[in-house]
Amino acid sequence: MWDNFLRLMNDTGFVHLDIGSLIMIVVSLVLMYLAIVKQYEPLLLLPISFGMLLVNLPLAGLMDPGTTVNGQFQPGGLIYYLYQGVNLGIYPPLIFLGIGAMTDFGPLLANPRSILLGAAAQLGIFAALLGALVLNHFFPGLGYDLKAAASIGIIGGADGPTAIYLTSRLKPDLLGSIAIAAYSYMALIPIIQPPIIKALTTKEERQIVMEQMREVSKTEKIIFPIAVTIIGSLILPSAAALLGSLMFGNLLRESGVVGRLSKTAENELINIITIFLGLSVGAKAKAELFLQPATLGIILLGLLAFAFSTAGGVIFGKIMCKWTGGKVNPMIGAAGVSAVPMAARVVQKLGAQEKPGNYLLMHAMGPNVAGVIGSAVAAGVLLAWLK
Repeated sequence: MWDNFLRLMNDTGFVHLDIGSLIMIVVSLVLMYLAIVKQYEPLLLLPISFGMLLVNLPLAGLMDPGTTVNGQFQPGGLIYYLYQGVNLGIYPPLIFLGIGAMTDFGPLLANPRSILLGAAAQLGIFAALLGALVLNHFFPGLGYDLKAAASIGIIGGADGPTAIYLTSRLKPDLLGSIAIAAYSYMALIPIIQPPIIKALTTKEERQIVMEQMREVSKTEKIIFPIAVTIIGSLILPSAAALLGSLMFGNLLRESGVVGRLSKTAENELINIITIFLGLSVGAKAKAELFLQPATLGIILLGLLAFAFSTAGGVIFGKIMCKWTGGKVNPMIGAAGVSAVPMAARVVQKLGAQEKPGNYLLMHAMGPNVAGVIGSAVAAGVLLAWLK
């Protein structure tokens, strides 16, 4: 009887809990707290943190692959199969499809120059990439080779699906750390960006009132996604999956003839894929992979990436302000990171604080949606270079 009891106990997860698993369970609970109580990017942070919890529960086997025992196939864990959508590069483009269906590119078309602000705000990608290589030079044990550095750098695009897509292609072992860093900093944009914006601009610049934007025709909105898909994919074929999905979703929205498909893309489809993606990515954060010095480096470099991306957009905004004789509020450059619409809302809030009644939201949305395109293009460049 005692032997049976010991055998039963040995089959429970309690006996197999180690310090690493306990730490990761606590980390997952902290992330759940931030998602639920603080509402920091809850749509993805909550599934990611729960996936992290599940994969660090001993003996659950949710990420175990299928095996063959005595000629009989034993299926693997649930999340192992869900993860194949990440592994095969399926989920991120589908997320982009939904984002495209939710996005109005009108502000970008009304002010095409704002695409330059979206491009300038990708500075953080390359700053973090170089930072990772420098850090690895002094601490080679971190293992930041060129592919790892590129995967870390893409955090600066402030685009979670793009970061997941590129990392799954270049450095899958870092997927959990990079995804958590990317979405955590995206959630913290209202805290990270304002001090940087204020440090790089004067009060007079922050008070600039911009002219009302022109109205964009329906024809322009329909032609835009088609043209971007053709030109972008011909120039950079490696970006076609992300860019094409984004633009197809937008075409569903703007065509006005497939309302059911557009609503499905921006609601049911993106919600289902978000659940699968979050659980799968969180399940890559096993203790033995996550609790490494390299993870701390990723967290620090991710902050560097966001800071440089914000700074790059604001600095180019100041240049545009000079070019236009003071007609461009340089703060809108900070919205060039592709965290839609959080970054644009930060700019709107700061503008209203500096000059009550100043409405910068639509002006900031131009570089904001340009940043979505910019991060996809940057990922395509890195993928073409390193794959």
